[in-house]
Amino acid sequence: MPSQTVTFDAVNDAAVNPYIPFSSEILDVIKHTKKEYTFRMAYEGEVRPGQFFEVSVPKFGEAPISVSGIVPGKSIDLTIRRVGRVTNEVFENYVGQKLFLRGPFGNGFDVSLYQTGEVVVVAGGTGVSPVRGVIDSLATSPDPENKYVIVGFKSPDDMLFRDDLARWDKALNLTLTVDGAPEGYEGNIGLVTKYIPDLPLKDPKMAQAVVVGPPPMMRFSIKGLLELGFAEENIWVSQERRMCCGLGKCGHCRIGEHYVCLDGPVFNYTVSKDMLD
Repeated sequence: MPSQTVTFDAVNDAAVNPYIPFSSEILDVIKHTKKEYTFRMAYEGEVRPGQFFEVSVPKFGEAPISVSGIVPGKSIDLTIRRVGRVTNEVFENYVGQKLFLRGPFGNGFDVSLYQTGEVVVVAGGTGVSPVRGVIDSLATSPDPENKYVIVGFKSPDDMLFRDDLARWDKALNLTLTVDGAPEGYEGNIGLVTKYIPDLPLKDPKMAQAVVVGPPPMMRFSIKGLLELGFAEENIWVSQERRMCCGLGKCGHCRIGEHYVCLDGPVFNYTVSKDMLD
């Protein structure tokens, strides 16, 4: 019998096999802090805010990273914090070089829910990354005067997306705060929860909310929104900190009967409130 030649097409094979990564060129690298950079990656497929990709470097492993920006048909932004073996190696790559990606995974946010009416976004630290696209959509919505965004960082030096913050401040109702700051700092100081009771909402029961950040921040922010009169079914969260393999196979993302990689990472609060980790 004549021998058969087996060929491998990384792009097409990855499209049908979610285990196979594809290579993507680094189009730009935006430095936010000493440990947090945004890598703008070439990508032409469909993706929505809140979804995530597995970023990998051969011999070093892979890490799940939320999408922090989208240029349809051209690129995605992946904001990465340098915290371990994989991300340390990612930071050694520059414009023109390539990284391997798998995805997108997860459900993401349905931004159409937030186009009209009153909407509140509360995000802390790196939790701003998965909602960056949501906030961008609010800034260009038909009624940005009804959109409220509360963003908090540990300190002024830890702020991400400074250009976006300046733009959002002009387009909608932005409250930017830090947990602590050096003497002479003129901005807001305090946790994001401090500013929730002062939201000038006309009808909290009908308003939508998105909350993303460290678990304690999310818990107390949701508590504040509920006390303000928000309906549980109108609150959406992201369990992005529990993302793992993207396919629900490793089991590390499982909380009760839910797999964050498959059923989330975006959940309605009516579901997430019972996801005790």
